[in-house]
Amino acid sequence: MITRKRLAAGVCGLLAAMTVALLPTPALAAGEPDADSSPKVELTLDVSGSMRARDIDGQSRMAAAKQAFNEVLDAVPDDVRLGIRTLGANYRGEDRKVGCKDTRQLYPVGPLDRTEAKTAVATLTPTGWTPIGPALLGAADDLKGGDASRRIVLITDGEDTCAPLDPCQVARDIAAKGIHLTVDTLGLLPDAKTRNQLSCIAEATGGTYTSVEHTKQLRDRVHQLVDRAAHPVVTPEATEGAADCTGAPKLKPGLYSDREKFAEHRWYRVDVRPGQELRASVSVAADRAVNNDYGVLLRASTVHGREIVRGSEAGDGRTDVISSGLRYPKAPSDGADEDTPAAETVCLQVSNSFSAPASVKTDPGLPVELTVDLVDGPSDASDAAFFGLGHGWWLLLTLALSGLVAGLLWGWISRWRVTVWRTN
Repeated sequence: MITRKRLAAGVCGLLAAMTVALLPTPALAAGEPDADSSPKVELTLDVSGSMRARDIDGQSRMAAAKQAFNEVLDAVPDDVRLGIRTLGANYRGEDRKVGCKDTRQLYPVGPLDRTEAKTAVATLTPTGWTPIGPALLGAADDLKGGDASRRIVLITDGEDTCAPLDPCQVARDIAAKGIHLTVDTLGLLPDAKTRNQLSCIAEATGGTYTSVEHTKQLRDRVHQLVDRAAHPVVTPEATEGAADCTGAPKLKPGLYSDREKFAEHRWYRVDVRPGQELRASVSVAADRAVNNDYGVLLRASTVHGREIVRGSEAGDGRTDVISSGLRYPKAPSDGADEDTPAAETVCLQVSNSFSAPASVKTDPGLPVELTVDLVDGPSDASDAAFFGLGHGWWLLLTLALSGLVAGLLWGWISRWRVTVWRTN
């Protein structure tokens, strides 16, 4: 009897252990996202002495920022890992060297404890300098790791006071690392110098700049940016073009990012099968001051150097991004016995004609975004590419015929009106 009870107890224990092992872990059962795949945001707040100014809705800039932070923290999506960093919050002295190191992480990037984060923000008092450059470097380090989107939201009421570490150059260096970290900037009642600097920081990383004058505007914009991190757009894949087609990386359909020096040529390769159409576009951003009159060229050629088709665009300093594109339909194969026709390697050349004043740093290079797509080629006359409309001659002929018909029709109407006038 005792043996039977012990055997039954052992079987029950074994079944219980197996049941527990098969059950999902608490984190997975609760639907909590993996830390490596969760979007990360760090709110970086200026706590320098100028934040004491009382010019936002009758309260100080610091009070407006705290109020906005508290409301934003209540609405942070559960899957966002959020942190808070300050600049100018601790050192009250006049030693510039010390003041320009005054940046620290107030709340670590991770799952959000709203009460703890609000308590940390409540302790802040406007104090010292405005080391924006060091704060950006610190925030970038706080957000490293993982493969999800990363975003810094910088809120300040003034320009950096710690030159020669230029925040714009810091932002360019961060962007050049290819880690897809975006910096959005918000200026509280900014002057012209602050606007220019914050715009430069945002443009260098593909972020946005917003001028803020009211507490509600600050709250809504920060909430929008945090929410945007939870619903990111497609992240470009970092690549590096070559100096010639032979050593160029082979690209599949997708979105790619690169850096190109001023007046440089970079090459990439794409395999196009018979019956497919290559569609490619490129955008080059002027993330710093450049000379007027510039252009971008996207050129497709064979591996032997024969040009197939090109697209180009020019600018005169009125735009920050210049883009061009091309289409190349490859005719279907005539080989009836070929199950898988051989693909043609197409060389894509991206060139730019940007130049900059001598005072502007040209390193790192300009941001490049390249889109590659392969679709089924045109198969009937209704497709413009089938007739070569993209090459221009068919369009020219169409316009010439349209002009001729319109001219004849207008002449006939004019003669008819003159005849009627003379008759009456």
